[in-house]
Amino acid sequence: MRALFSFYADALKIALQSIFAHKLRAFLTLIGIIIGVASVVTVGASISGLNTYVVDKVAKILGNNHFMIARMAFSGRMSDEEFERRNRRNKRLNWDDYEWVRDHCGSCAEVGAATGAGTDLKQDGIEFPGAAVFGSTANMVDIEDKTIEEGRFISADEVQRSAFVVVLGGDIKEKFFPNFLNLLNLWNV
Repeated sequence: MRALFSFYADALKIALQSIFAHKLRAFLTLIGIIIGVASVVTVGASISGLNTYVVDKVAKILGNNHFMIARMAFSGRMSDEEFERRNRRNKRLNWDDYEWVRDHCGSCAEVGAATGAGTDLKQDGIEFPGAAVFGSTANMVDIEDKTIEEGRFISADEVQRSAFVVVLGGDIKEKFFPNFLNLLNLWNV
C-alpha cells in the first residue's frame, strides 16, 4: 500500500516540478484545453438548441405525429402541364373521404379536414386582394396547433349546421375592422 502511495506522490511531485519549471508552456496548454472543451460544449449546445427549434417550428406548422392527404401535394411553383396532368390523374377528395378516414382510422387520435382557396375581398370601398380563405373542421385548431389571439375558433356544432362563421387573420381584421374589439357584423365574401 505504501509503495502505491509513493508511486502517485512521486508522479505528482514530478508533474508539479515540470509545471513550475515551464510556466508558459503549462499556461498555454491549459488555455488550449479550456478553449477546446468550451468549443465542444458550445457546438453541442448549439446543435441541441437548433434541433429543438426546428422540431418546434415544424410541429407548429405541420403538427405533431400526423399525416396529411392532399389531392395535389407540392412545394414551390407547378407548371401548367404538371397541374393538368395531376388534375386528370388525382381523384378529388370530398367530405365522404374525410368521414371514411375518421370512421375507419382506429389508431388516429384526431381526424380533420381543411380546404382553401384565394379570393379578393371587398367591402365598403376597401379591398384586400389575394386573401387566403380556408374552410375546416373544428378540431383543426388542435391538429395544426393554431393560436387564436382574440375570440375563439369555430365549434363542431357550427361545422355540423354549416353556420356562417369566420376566423379572421390579423391583416384582414386591421384592414376592414380597425376600431372593433368584437366583430359581430355580417360580412359577405
